[in-house]
Amino acid sequence: MRTASICVYCGSRTGDDPAFMEEATAMGTAIASEGWRLVYGAGDVGLMGAVARAAQTAGAETFGVIPQHLVNWEVGKTDLTSYVVTETMHERKKVMFMNCDAVVVLPGGAGSLDELFEVLTWRQLGLHEKPVFLVNTNGYWDPLLALLQHVTDRGFAGDSLHGYYTAVPDTGAARNALRAALS
Repeated sequence: MRTASICVYCGSRTGDDPAFMEEATAMGTAIASEGWRLVYGAGDVGLMGAVARAAQTAGAETFGVIPQHLVNWEVGKTDLTSYVVTETMHERKKVMFMNCDAVVVLPGGAGSLDELFEVLTWRQLGLHEKPVFLVNTNGYWDPLLALLQHVTDRGFAGDSLHGYYTAVPDTGAARNALRAALS
């Protein structure tokens, strides 16, 4: 049986709440303890680095993908099980997504939002059916969830949009939801 792979999108910074780092570390540990493989952006900074280090420490396989222009900026983590350097951000996102079975989005910035909206758009277009989970640590994603509701309320997407992602309060809930989705 093939190992399930979880793609984690998250910040290359730590944010302003210590809970963000705690959840990132917990996510990496959870991925390993479930026997899953981590797929992520190959950085060794911010929440990205925390997820990867925790996953590695707990024994998970790690698959990192980073574009050449970010190798120094995000401190490319070369000690991963698999480390792929791409030419562009678009290629990075495609390789990450094609190598996962589910997506988890921890707190992050514009890059994490870009990755999330791309997979939501692909789902809306019928290009995949992979589960997407937003880990809403201390309400971080509340404004985004309100915006997504606004988009559907104003007629720019159907209510089906809300079925393409699941918001969960923390890593424990994400772990349980992933287990159910991948079984």
